[in-house]
Amino acid sequence: MRYHNYTYQVYDVKNFKAPDWRSYKVDDYPELVRVRNALASHGLKDPWLRNECWRFNPAFGETHRNVLRTVFRGWKLGLVAAVSLYFVNNVIFPEEPHHGDHH
Repeated sequence: MRYHNYTYQVYDVKNFKAPDWRSYKVDDYPELVRVRNALASHGLKDPWLRNECWRFNPAFGETHRNVLRTVFRGWKLGLVAAVSLYFVNNVIFPEEPHHGDHH
């Protein structure tokens, strides 16, 4: 067994303050307003819709930065691999001219 001596630790985040639930308003997020209106058109109401507001907050997840990080992950290794492949193909094992290829 690989982790037989592992002890689980509780991570204590200093100075963490959970946001107040009243700070989230459905009216601040057009996507959720559309959902609320669509439900209302069918005579329905979602009392938990406010719990989804955090997902639409621009500060959550920093989507643009995460996309860039994902797209460019490993570019350094890829560049090294491409340069190495070029070096091997063109310097170490260059293509020899084909003299007399005709039959």
